[in-house]
Amino acid sequence: MKTITLALTGASGMPYGMRLLECLLKRGSRVHLVYSQAAQIVARQEINLVLPGRPQDAERALTERLEPFGGELRVFGRDDWYAPMASGSNPGDAMVICPCTMGTLAKVAAGISDDLIARAADVMLKEKRTLILVPREMPFSVIHLENMLTLARAGAV
Repeated sequence: MKTITLALTGASGMPYGMRLLECLLKRGSRVHLVYSQAAQIVARQEINLVLPGRPQDAERALTERLEPFGGELRVFGRDDWYAPMASGSNPGDAMVICPCTMGTLAKVAAGISDDLIARAADVMLKEKRTLILVPREMPFSVIHLENMLTLARAGAV
């Protein structure tokens, strides 16, 4: 069973993140989910989904909302520094940040690991694992493009 870390941030595009979660679980993946505070707001606005602050409550709410699946879902708090994806000794197989705000993308590009999302992405890069970022903001500024180039050079997709 592959372990995929899925991070949801506050960019518009929550239906993409939730559909990805559903597809990963249906194909039998172990999904480690973490989301930002802004993602909680966007999820409520875009898809009428309340993501509780406590990981256990979020796990229960998502399990009830999603169709039966063959995978495994585990939700982690954004400040859970003991989560498996926070350590290079247990990084998982891949990570997707979907949707990804430009702020999150910039933090990852700069190596600023001030929450679990940025730390997990940093671990994926240093361990040469697959890191996919799905930015949703347009148009891109020169700063956005430079940050994306930095991440591409570091091995992110």
